[in-house]
Amino acid sequence: MGSWAVGAILALLASLILAANVLVAIVLLFLIPKSSNKGLCFVLNLAIADTSVGFTVMSLAIDEISQPFYPSQKFCTLRMAFVIFSSAASILSLILVACDRHLAIRKPFHYVQLVTGQRIGMRLVGLWLVAATIGFLPVFVPVFQSFSDCGKCSFFHVFHPAYLLTVFFIGFFPALFLFLYLYCDMLKIASVHVQHIQEVEQAGLAGGCPPPRTASDMKAMRTVAALIGCFTLSWLPFCVASIVLMFCPECFPYKIIEHFLWLLGLGNSLLNPLLYSYWQRDVRLQLSQLAACVKRRVLLHLGKGRCFPGRGPKPLPAVSCPQLQD
Repeated sequence: MGSWAVGAILALLASLILAANVLVAIVLLFLIPKSSNKGLCFVLNLAIADTSVGFTVMSLAIDEISQPFYPSQKFCTLRMAFVIFSSAASILSLILVACDRHLAIRKPFHYVQLVTGQRIGMRLVGLWLVAATIGFLPVFVPVFQSFSDCGKCSFFHVFHPAYLLTVFFIGFFPALFLFLYLYCDMLKIASVHVQHIQEVEQAGLAGGCPPPRTASDMKAMRTVAALIGCFTLSWLPFCVASIVLMFCPECFPYKIIEHFLWLLGLGNSLLNPLLYSYWQRDVRLQLSQLAACVKRRVLLHLGKGRCFPGRGPKPLPAVSCPQLQD
């Protein structure tokens, strides 16, 4: 695959990542002040981290389109350090969101007392400090640098294998296992809840009206399974193939890692705003309100402020109690 093709794919991916995450961030900025759900701050931080991933991907796309060029060692080290920094911030934000949701399910009655504004701020500051330490460690520790004059910046041409192994085994894999544990435990709690509800229904104690939580719990289980699957399929192939390549350069084609598996990992930053905004009902409602507001403004602008026939205010539809509970 030529540099122009790789650059075009990176530019398209970066544009989609930026558009999706900026939209979710704007929605959350409107929603957080009027919402009692403090966990939305962590989702906002995830959108900001994924936006930084989009900017780094766009810079790499520009480098690919500008081929051939001969970057210096310092330029490549800083460029790839920003890539690892933003990717680490995105993965750590996922872990923080998972911890917040796990705490809300495990201790629902103490969640408000445990998650305060000061603790949220401390966790977010700590997250970005850890991500910066992981990403910029080779900049301050030259022994982790290994530059080769190949005409482009790449992980394996800039960083020493010892640094990449440290990132994978001390950073990524523990984070992956923690992520899987938290969401699998949430999945188990939801499945137990659904099982108890079904037992109540079978015993005839529900009074002929099925509890409205059953459908929402099943939907939450499907969403959690999607989160686990997307995160694992996005990053695990890249990490495993990279480790194989470091120990046996002839066993795995480097171009596959660079052109396919790494793009698959970056694609997780595009899936995050779609999955997490869908998971949060408040975000979905705010998105629909924002879309309706934009549509109304466009119609007013096209009509120069005049009312359109048949576009007057419509009465609110009647909503039944089971729909409100769902």
